[in-house]
Amino acid sequence: MAKIKKKIALIFGITGQDGSYLAELLLKKNYIIHGVKRRSSSANTDRIDHIFDSLDFSNKNFFIHYGDISDGTSTLNIINKIKPDEIYNLAAQSHVRVSFDIPEYTADITALGSLRILEAIRILKLNKTKYYQASSSEMYGLVKDKKSLNEKTPFHPRSVYGISKVFAYHTTVHYREAYGIFASNGILFNHESPRRGPTFVTKKIVQGLVRVKQGLQKKVTLGNLYAIRDWGHAKDYAVSMWKILQYKKPDDWVIATNKDNTVKKFVDIVARKLDIKLSWKGKGIKEKAIDKKTGNVIVDIDRKFFRPTEVDFLRGDFSKARKNLKWKPAISTNELIDDMIEEELSVD
Repeated sequence: MAKIKKKIALIFGITGQDGSYLAELLLKKNYIIHGVKRRSSSANTDRIDHIFDSLDFSNKNFFIHYGDISDGTSTLNIINKIKPDEIYNLAAQSHVRVSFDIPEYTADITALGSLRILEAIRILKLNKTKYYQASSSEMYGLVKDKKSLNEKTPFHPRSVYGISKVFAYHTTVHYREAYGIFASNGILFNHESPRRGPTFVTKKIVQGLVRVKQGLQKKVTLGNLYAIRDWGHAKDYAVSMWKILQYKKPDDWVIATNKDNTVKKFVDIVARKLDIKLSWKGKGIKEKAIDKKTGNVIVDIDRKFFRPTEVDFLRGDFSKARKNLKWKPAISTNELIDDMIEEELSVD
């Protein structure tokens, strides 16, 4: 009986939150995984170390390559060497607030990185290779009507990060239309997990309030409490990435929960789950949350965490993905928060 050929996937950004969940998923589906990571002085593999630990290396299905999508030559060489069935571009300078401080670097990685990968696919004539571009709800930016956003909603980005993602989105569409490449965009709304980086607001809130509860930290300092976001679990969103490349044709897809919360409500939910009773006082920059039990201020505001141009509302309509991909979020925001709290409480 002939062996069924395993699919080969190449993941740019494998050491990030999304890359680690996607690698786990594809290994369960019997893929051979190749990941690309930047060479640095630190290992930077915390999110995927457990994959190495669990592998039977007599049957190698998981490989890491040093590379950088800021380098077109190394990107082309890696793709040429592997000739993958599927390429997932999850690499980016992914912190929106930081993109105001390092705009050129953000554009080089987040915008031009996608161009370098797609150009490599074109040059190498990899006609059967499918390409997934991690697009972002930040592309929508300034939303005039507070309605759920879909694939037809116009973009008005308000950061270099969002602008770079719009460039990558349209580059993906262009290479699909001009060269017939199976190139798809997943417009992912906010998705979190215990593996989220510590500077992202959800992780900052959960980690901070757990440490306050444990007496290890005095307070959590935040920016815009009234930003409205659609928060899902990264594990669910990894499934959507795979489904997007299994669909019969390349297309663009909103991936979201169609539910929203303010940052302030997220704080309230986390506090309640930790049995911290909050009393909110003040307005604007002087607003703060007081622990009713101790009388201490445990949440306050600092202008440095505001963006020069804020994005006030993001909620996604995933009807197209639900109908055609048969995808929907399996993990609720409440369950996501439980997952994040449990992880923080387990930290030594």
